[in-house]
Amino acid sequence: MPAPEHPPDPSPATPDAIELRAEGVRKTFGERVVLDGIDLDVIRGEFVAIVGGSGSGKTVLLHLLSGLMPVSDGRIFVADHSRDGAPLVDFGLLDHDQVEAVRMHWGFVFQRNALFSGTVFDNVALLLREHTDLDESQIDHRVRTSIANVALDVDDVLFKDRDSLSGGMAKRVAIARAIAIDPALLFYDEPTTGLDPVIGAHIHDLLFTMHHQPARGQRTRTSVVVTHDRDLLRRLRPRVLMLHEGRICFLGPYEEFERQREGPAAEYMRAMPVLQARR
Repeated sequence: MPAPEHPPDPSPATPDAIELRAEGVRKTFGERVVLDGIDLDVIRGEFVAIVGGSGSGKTVLLHLLSGLMPVSDGRIFVADHSRDGAPLVDFGLLDHDQVEAVRMHWGFVFQRNALFSGTVFDNVALLLREHTDLDESQIDHRVRTSIANVALDVDDVLFKDRDSLSGGMAKRVAIARAIAIDPALLFYDEPTTGLDPVIGAHIHDLLFTMHHQPARGQRTRTSVVVTHDRDLLRRLRPRVLMLHEGRICFLGPYEEFERQREGPAAEYMRAMPVLQARR
């Protein structure tokens, strides 16, 4: 399977081009410090991969950036696509309705897919039914389009039960559900965990396609992924953020990450196949 063609690296950040920002973010659980002093700008339209050894805080950082978990200290800013110009807003100052308005422009793909008991159609239609004013015919069209976009046979899978899906099919359905609301920002938590290399390679290409597919109004889409998958990094060549001992020890292009010959990044690169096999 040929590797996808990659666009040029994004331009340097300007205030109106930032999708996510972390300022001095710290996260503790009791006396245990998981993240300590995280500063990060995620630029609109870029693909960012969060990597690091087991227990380094990768998923915790993803949950902090997406507001699924509160910070212990510091601030998270997010682009509010429910408002003209998608201005940066302090996530910690938003009320419940404002948070929901922001999240309606985000898609989530969880490590274990988080599909509920029911058909593929019902899973993909869930957010459309709960958070939009679309009628059933419009929802039907959106669901079918989303399933087709993840390279599944619509007529074959539409009314299959969740429990009858293979691992690769379930992952595709989870991605279809995430893109059905046409998000500006996609979060993925270890999207190739538990998949064989062939299916994993298909998911790599699917992530690439979903990232470069414009959202509503030709908005540029941003993607953030937590992964141990070295092949995913090699195929998608994202900006890489590596966590080590609660801090960012590397932040830069994949090509630079791959050239590391010493230190935590080099050790982690050598260990990635083992870490991926354990998932």
